[in-house]
Amino acid sequence: MKNGLLQIAACALAVGSLSFFAGCKDPSAKGGEGGTTTGTSGSGGGASASGDTIKIGLVASLNGEQRPWGVDCEAGAQLAVKLFNEAGGVDGKMVELKVEDSNSKPEEGKSATEKLVGDGVIVVIGEVASGITQQMKTVALEAKIPLVAVGATNPDITKDGQGLISRVCYTDDLQGPVMAKFAFDKGLRRVAVMTDKKLPYSTGLSKTFVARFKELGGQIVAEESYQAGESNFGGQLTRVKATNPDGIFMSGYFNEVGPMARQIRQAGMNDVVLMGGDGWDSAELISNGGDAIVGGFFCNHYNDQEDRPEVQKFLTDFKANNNGNLPGTTMGALGYDATALVLDALKRLAAADKEINSANLAAEIMATEGFKAVSGDITLKGTNGDPAKRALVVEVRKDGFVFNKAYEPSEVLAK
Repeated sequence: MKNGLLQIAACALAVGSLSFFAGCKDPSAKGGEGGTTTGTSGSGGGASASGDTIKIGLVASLNGEQRPWGVDCEAGAQLAVKLFNEAGGVDGKMVELKVEDSNSKPEEGKSATEKLVGDGVIVVIGEVASGITQQMKTVALEAKIPLVAVGATNPDITKDGQGLISRVCYTDDLQGPVMAKFAFDKGLRRVAVMTDKKLPYSTGLSKTFVARFKELGGQIVAEESYQAGESNFGGQLTRVKATNPDGIFMSGYFNEVGPMARQIRQAGMNDVVLMGGDGWDSAELISNGGDAIVGGFFCNHYNDQEDRPEVQKFLTDFKANNNGNLPGTTMGALGYDATALVLDALKRLAAADKEINSANLAAEIMATEGFKAVSGDITLKGTNGDPAKRALVVEVRKDGFVFNKAYEPSEVLAK
């Protein structure tokens, strides 16, 4: 494997590129009024596309702790827009992607969304982190603007979404049970859990993992907490070691998981299996964790082993548009998927000769069915904004992440 970590993220970005660009309407088809801007709509709220350019927004963590995800997310989104515009856009109108930086902070994600709404976008895409997305959601609901989350897996994101909030990733209601089943199938029966108590993603993921592992007949021998920024986990790990676990589930982000893995091994728990969720997905996990994290397993959204032609096409497209580089995390794929899904909905609006505005776009997004995305087929119709998707388990190697097993929701969630 040349670089499993990079390829795991990049190959996903491809699937959607064939599925929605091929169907773009001829520029001569009926379009909107003349002009050059996207303006706010009337009393119904939201915004409408009133000119030659359709504005869509993206909030990404381009700085801060989650920068690896944000940079990849933006690259995927930019590529989707570029290919879409090259294929003719929407009735000849070009799509403009306006990007704002959340700096990996919930409050800045909220202000970034407010700025995009003020700029007249008709939809906002983002974020990767659930905590940031929750703050963005409040703005989207007030402004009546659809919000399509990229990697926010906390189940609460789409609750009370008023038909405006959706996502392209699976949720922790699947991710946690997937890792619980994986652990149980692997023969683990005594698992300790480490949770970032200040991180909604982590608390939600731990909750679903614990519940499912217990249902399967496993025992949770310890539940310890920490919070982002901590570097010494000695006290928690001393208590964990005393319970003699055969596995440790770490539901936080790569920033803390890497150092935590080193300290687990230093504490003498050399044979304990380390597991986690998609928050592990970054090259920094390996650089921070070294040999201690090698052999660990985590849930992710796709793999680079698939031989679908769409995947291979995207690898070519992405490299051609990024100086020969591939994204380092799966968030490049999901950023592409989220943007491609929005653009596909725009195309369907134009095909139906409907006005392009936030309300119509939100309805069309929620009507998405069988969209061929990089990370797997996405159907939002009748799902309250949560796609029913497969999830994968990958293994950490010294040079990247390697596909281990795929799980369909039906086999994981069945009682």
